[in-house]
Amino acid sequence: MKLTKFSMGIGDRFGCQGKAQLAAFVKAKAMGVEITPVWNKSNREHLIVHTEPDSVRVEADEAVKSLEWTGDYRVDADHIGLKTVDRFIPGSDFFTIDVADFTGKAAAEADCQAFADRSAGYLGQMTIPGIDEPFAVTREALLAIAGKYLLAVQEAGRIYRHVEQAKGCGNFITEVSIDETDLPQSPMELFFILLAIAGEKIPVQTIAPKFSGRFNKGVDYVGDVARFEKEFNEDLAVLAFAIREFGLPADLKLSVHSGSDKFSIYEPIRRALRKHDAGLHVKTAGTTWLEELIGLAAAEGDGLQIAKEIYGKALGRFDELCGPYATVIDISPEKLPAVETVNQWDGSQFTGALRHDRRCPGYNPDFRQLLHVGFKVAAEMGPRYLQALKDNEAVIAANVTENLFDRHIQRIFTGI
Repeated sequence: MKLTKFSMGIGDRFGCQGKAQLAAFVKAKAMGVEITPVWNKSNREHLIVHTEPDSVRVEADEAVKSLEWTGDYRVDADHIGLKTVDRFIPGSDFFTIDVADFTGKAAAEADCQAFADRSAGYLGQMTIPGIDEPFAVTREALLAIAGKYLLAVQEAGRIYRHVEQAKGCGNFITEVSIDETDLPQSPMELFFILLAIAGEKIPVQTIAPKFSGRFNKGVDYVGDVARFEKEFNEDLAVLAFAIREFGLPADLKLSVHSGSDKFSIYEPIRRALRKHDAGLHVKTAGTTWLEELIGLAAAEGDGLQIAKEIYGKALGRFDELCGPYATVIDISPEKLPAVETVNQWDGSQFTGALRHDRRCPGYNPDFRQLLHVGFKVAAEMGPRYLQALKDNEAVIAANVTENLFDRHIQRIFTGI
């Protein structure tokens, strides 16, 4: 099982926007751009919304049937580990292996020494085509890389083999996520991480490294764009070299996590993809839920009232809701509007604050980030929230499709 050159992860907290999401890919295909939609939902999100992983497969299949989609599509078991993967196995054919809990913890000393022995052929000055600066590879450097990443890769191997035993060889796509670390991996570190992955015999098709800067949920990239572009190009060069050196899958590509709304780096990404003739997997997740809120607010009436209630409750539960996402949000509480103020807003004021359009004078990224993590409040509304989605389906669907196609697909893949 393989991915197309370009693929995009599309989360859907409440499982109601599958057709609206797929409509964006239909539009892209009509323009000659083939992108595989990959529906993804993490175990944490299932627990909060009280859904089961199989529901994502149902949503994807129904959307594909309804829109008569003939291209590939996938269902991702997002950020799984051995403790959570089993409930995802029946309905998923894409597995994002998350080894964050093992990164930075040392593997057995004998394993680290054996890794350094296997890597000894690269000792000295190593040059990777496409990267100007050579790398000084020492045994000490190899042991340091093993000490930080080898245990995590070993765990990824255990998870991969567990899934393979259930699904069968070649029947699913594997991604390894190493983006939840303190610092970006250097090109040399990424190269030897891939050597370790090859040693575990994981047929990895996408890998999510750590880049510099902040990839906060639902808002633009915060950091040095030029530095990011250099890192992205160097990582693409590493992948191309590692594929040849280690016999990894020829379609191995980078995965950008929390890739939604990172508008300032889309052009550098697009340039790099053209330069290297490379593929890309980019995950856009919680913004679909925000487009639901935008649609509800735009509908005025009960929809706007629900949106206001969700904000008021989210603000009152700030610490509870923000705590689990502390590493991927930056909210200044003093910049959040008072509940009394928001309650006076009409639909255009609410959507102006929430929609990611920096040309709008009312846009408030702190407001947007709080609501991004506030989906738990909507989940607790239960049937009331879901009924509101049905009652306002047309306006919500239009916003969901526009967000994916206009702000993401076109900017990343076509430059329009």
